[in-house]
Amino acid sequence: MEDREQVSAYADCLDYTPTARSVSLARRRAAALVAAWGHPELAGDAALLVSELATNALLHGCLRDRLFRVRLTLGASALRIEVSDPRGEAHPCPRVAADDEQFGRGLLLVGVLADRWGTESRTVGKTVFAELAIGAVGGRRGSASVRNDRPATL
Repeated sequence: MEDREQVSAYADCLDYTPTARSVSLARRRAAALVAAWGHPELAGDAALLVSELATNALLHGCLRDRLFRVRLTLGASALRIEVSDPRGEAHPCPRVAADDEQFGRGLLLVGVLADRWGTESRTVGKTVFAELAIGAVGGRRGSASVRNDRPATL
């Protein structure tokens, strides 16, 4: 979905409080919506992408009393998942986690699952997005390119 002007067949947008419970709520909502929109084969990947991006927003992008937003849009060629948070100074960048680290692998999962992902600056904060091509389950996965507009690490 390179062209942001592409008409979406379906769209959903919801703001969440910055709590761990919100991540699981967003994940379940994404899976249910994608299945209801006629693409149950993408529901699991969409749920995992929402979970990873929302967790990153919660851990690295949220500020006290500021919500994060999850937006899903389904167009003719792709499902786009966006997670926006109020902190725009640090954009995510994949890193290699040590074997004994509990965290640090989320963006590697995003890179494997998504056909395309990246970040976009906002007036306040940033949006991290991931796209799943329609009809490409198991297609390009594993060779997705990472497109970040700023190479800062979290």
